[in-house]
Amino acid sequence: MINIWENQQIINWSQIILNSYEKLLNKELIDRKGDQLTQAKNLFYAPMVVFSHNTLSDPFYNYGNEKGLILWDMSWEQLTKTPSRTTTEPLLREERERLLHETNTKGYVTDYQGVRISRTGTKYHIKDITMWNLFDDSDNYCGQAATFSQWEKL
Repeated sequence: MINIWENQQIINWSQIILNSYEKLLNKELIDRKGDQLTQAKNLFYAPMVVFSHNTLSDPFYNYGNEKGLILWDMSWEQLTKTPSRTTTEPLLREERERLLHETNTKGYVTDYQGVRISRTGTKYHIKDITMWNLFDDSDNYCGQAATFSQWEKL
């Protein structure tokens, strides 16, 4: 069985996540030594949560690393069928929309925090979130990603 991070589509997407982060924030998200396969593996097993979603009007997750999948209590298959809004409680979705809009406008947002909910209903206060826009090699907008390494169960 192939690991998620070994799939060529995920290797390519990992490069979009990493390249966009570096371009917008002028620093690396992870150590980028090695080839693209190694970088995809290192991103998947990174010590922080990394998620991304696509460009649909109601975006779906299209990437989550191992820490994120564990935190959200989801398999890869479940995650990639999940609208990203569903990890925010309905009363907090307006705040989430403001964050997405601000990220779209500025390119990235840092030091955000909020409450999110896993597939099984566990609530987390996530802190020090960085969210950024994603662009392919032709500079086409292709989604948004977020990372954080601090959370506490509520």
